[in-house]
Amino acid sequence: MILEGGRRLKGEAEVGGSKNATLPIMVAALLGRGPSVVRGVPHLRDIDTMLKVLETLGVKASQDGGDLHIDPKGLRKFEAPYELVSTMRASIYVMGPLLARLGKARVSLPGGCAIGQRPVDLHLKGFEALGAKVELKHGYIEARVPKKLKGARIIFDKPSVGATCNVMMAAVLASGTTSLHNPAQEPEIVDLAGFLKRMGARIHGEGTDCIEIIGVSGLDGCDYEVIPDRIEAATLLAAAAITGGSVSLRNARLADLGIVAEKLREHGLDLVETGRGLKASMARTRRPVHITTQPHPGFPTDMQAQWMALMALTPGTSVLSETIWENRFMHVPELERMGADIKIQGNSAVVAGVKSLMGAPVMASDLRASAALVLAGLAAKGSTEISRIYHLDRGYDRLEDKLGALGARIRRAGG
Repeated sequence: MILEGGRRLKGEAEVGGSKNATLPIMVAALLGRGPSVVRGVPHLRDIDTMLKVLETLGVKASQDGGDLHIDPKGLRKFEAPYELVSTMRASIYVMGPLLARLGKARVSLPGGCAIGQRPVDLHLKGFEALGAKVELKHGYIEARVPKKLKGARIIFDKPSVGATCNVMMAAVLASGTTSLHNPAQEPEIVDLAGFLKRMGARIHGEGTDCIEIIGVSGLDGCDYEVIPDRIEAATLLAAAAITGGSVSLRNARLADLGIVAEKLREHGLDLVETGRGLKASMARTRRPVHITTQPHPGFPTDMQAQWMALMALTPGTSVLSETIWENRFMHVPELERMGADIKIQGNSAVVAGVKSLMGAPVMASDLRASAALVLAGLAAKGSTEISRIYHLDRGYDRLEDKLGALGARIRRAGG
């Protein structure tokens, strides 16, 4: 991807559906006795990968525009193979529905972005609490239910989005009541619960520190629209901030942005809710803002890299502490190639704002790092060329088109 920086963004763009809400909802559709339609879905590599995972299980699954059509009637197979799971960690979500529907699952240990160790022990402990027998064999997780999943009281050692999704999906068809203590509270968890309840599940307390699930005998398919992508919205707002721009974002929801909106305002971005979304404009004075990544409602780790790009051009010094993933500073050397002044101290990055960044050839290491390099390129002097941009396509639907509509000079090589 090639960017010519220095243009102030202005205009209107639309925020697409949430990738992190769509992926577990796609898998939750396996729990239904009939087909489901999921609407507002972005066109992303991770969505394509999950469609392939569902197809390997015997399920009919396809995308038509922004709509996903998933018919679980042919669900017979119970193995998610290495060649698919290794490319996307969210593939492990199939374990919960497979155990609930078929009583067995065989899923390769997951892959995804290279941002540190992401163990699946919380998933497996949850399944075992519900009565499943779990073993690790030859790089695969093999789980079986001797009789039927039974409700249980499950306490997570720490909030985990993946484990909360997976165990919640398994528990909706278990006998009795399941309570999840210290679960993840992200908006995507609430959206998954909304989809399951539309199918007929009985769930209470999603978005709080205790979720109660009362098992039912069966679920039906449904028609459901996913929430807008809060990380895409936050990335576009950061793009407006880093270029000193003024943009309107259709479908952006202030409530879902939470602390990110607070930090953007503290930095100097004016944010106003409208009937269609959000309007943002950058005030003249930029202020450095410290952040520490935390589980929701804390600052999301998925916005740390983009925040670093923003702080790199902010006068003064800011400290960014990463408490979620240990390897999530892989974008620092690339930002330094563009002239950023960043020093790593343990799990914190101390960013001293510079007057300007200079365009340079850089390389994306993961999904959010690629977004950070795009933001830096938007504001840098001269041309920036970002390689390995396929990472961006895992989580952003046509980001270059949306930025281009706001006045950015951005294109794909050969495009």
